[in-house]
Amino acid sequence: THEELCRFIARESESVVVSVGYRLAPEHKYPAAYEDCLSATQHFLQHLQHYGVDPARVTVCGDSAGGNLAAAVSQTLAGRSDLPRLRAQILIYPGLQALDFNLPSYQQNRGVPLLFRERAAFYMLQYLNGNATKLEEVLEGSHIPVDIKLKYRKWVNPD
Repeated sequence: THEELCRFIARESESVVVSVGYRLAPEHKYPAAYEDCLSATQHFLQHLQHYGVDPARVTVCGDSAGGNLAAAVSQTLAGRSDLPRLRAQILIYPGLQALDFNLPSYQQNRGVPLLFRERAAFYMLQYLNGNATKLEEVLEGSHIPVDIKLKYRKWVNPD
């Protein structure tokens, strides 16, 4: 689905673009997609000379679930001293939190196509465990224990 876009980015930026075909939910539950992306990124970083890539210029990018995966891979690799550091991450409408689907951005964009609020929660459940039977609880926010909400209030908060 992204081949044409990847070719365009490679051509216009004169860059090497590697697109990872990771396993998809719900057939492959978390952490399958993450493991695929992490493995591909590690392999690429270990073999940069084979591809003629400057180790100081590697960036990860993803949109939607791919943005989530790019962020997770970046966080995992941030402390690794045995691999070149990533220069940047580009996250395009990434799914980065599943604690609260009632934050202002979800309320303001709840009816904006293509990713309606309910659909975002549905896809997050598919990604995590392949089961959306708890969708209403997630939309209400009752899927997170109060102590966890309090712990992460600084980062996930309507204020």
